Amino acid sequence: MTERNWAGNLAYGARRFARPDTVDGLAELVAATAHDGTRVRALGSRHSFNRIADTEGLAIETGGLPVTVDVDETARAVRVSAGLRYGELAEVLDRHGWALANLASLPHISVAGAVATGTHGSGDRLGSLAAAVAAIELVTADGSTLALRRGDPDFDGAVVALGALGIVTALELDIEPTYDVAQTVFERLPLDAVLADLDAVTGLAASTSLFTTWRDPDVIDQLWLKRRTDAAASDALPAALAAMGAGPATVKRHPLPDVSAEHCTDQLGLPGSWFERLPHFKLAFTPSNGDELQSEFLVSRTRAAEALRVVRSLASSIAPLLQVCEIRTVAADTLWLSPAYGHDAVGIHFTWLPDQPAVEALLPRLQAALAPFDARPHWGKLFDPADAVERMPQLYPRWHDFAGLRARLDPNGVFRNGFLERLGL
Repeated sequence: MTERNWAGNLAYGARRFARPDTVDGLAELVAATAHDGTRVRALGSRHSFNRIADTEGLAIETGGLPVTVDVDETARAVRVSAGLRYGELAEVLDRHGWALANLASLPHISVAGAVATGTHGSGDRLGSLAAAVAAIELVTADGSTLALRRGDPDFDGAVVALGALGIVTALELDIEPTYDVAQTVFERLPLDAVLADLDAVTGLAASTSLFTTWRDPDVIDQLWLKRRTDAAASDALPAALAAMGAGPATVKRHPLPDVSAEHCTDQLGLPGSWFERLPHFKLAFTPSNGDELQSEFLVSRTRAAEALRVVRSLASSIAPLLQVCEIRTVAADTLWLSPAYGHDAVGIHFTWLPDQPAVEALLPRLQAALAPFDARPHWGKLFDPADAVERMPQLYPRWHDFAGLRARLDPNGVFRNGFLERLGL
């Protein structure tokens, strides 16, 4: 049977798949395989839409490693196994009275895979999931184990690493005491009102998401606000949004129009635990069943309104291929290959219809339009890599430092694949 990714849009090219059940077994496997010249890649929950995790050689599935969730209350950190899914981790943390600062829209993704690709949730003051990493452990090309901690010289290069440095086996994440979140959805927000003061809109809650289908290029269809109940509440919120032309949803909403919201996390201002509100979807369900493609481009917050105006100018070309576009914010970090490296970012995310030829035909035009804003693509989603070798060092100031780190840790290219080679790595 052909092995495929979650969306089903690509078949993996690996000649062999392995699912080791111990870290020692994984290390022995990497060492033996590397010795005979076979290339190796890690596979997590397979929520990537491109070939970042693919290889012609051996694909190692990390989900078979022993489940680890070790809370250190004094350090306010948790050590977790790489293949664990965020939703599973969150449930354990909450039972012990602890929480993560943020989660992505899907709780189904693996910790190591999300971190390696710079995956994020939303929040003006919240970093990507990778920004919460305090330490990382990986098996390198010779089968040895490398552990790096925040503050070590190579740490900022090793967190968002695209799988290029080794197989991550465990991570240590920052945690905080558990908290509740209330989620409210507002509808029909005029885009011009948003662009007039984007900071004011995204600052309405700890985490905000703006959804539009671009069918009406002048309207944000839905604004999802996720507000911590331990923060000061504002009774003026509905009135402020009403003044902008938006009204509160009176029933639970799905990001896509006319789709049942059964699988979405609870809304209508009903408070609930952080892990039951920060994602858009419940862990027990698989939204869309993978029947979609995704792209995302992140721009500096200072130029986000201008970039969104450019995207709006392409609405007539985007809308026929689009299921929904989501706009989110990510706080700056210092991780070399993070799309939020060096500046606060705004992510413009596209959930496409499952028509890959048509989407790939549109992407060069979309990327060219966003090029003046130094838009950085999400590493795990579809983008056109045509000029990546020239563009990536311009987009990432520490690109050559990362290339040097990769060459030092993997001089024989054990973890190299076609995706990395197209990037110039």
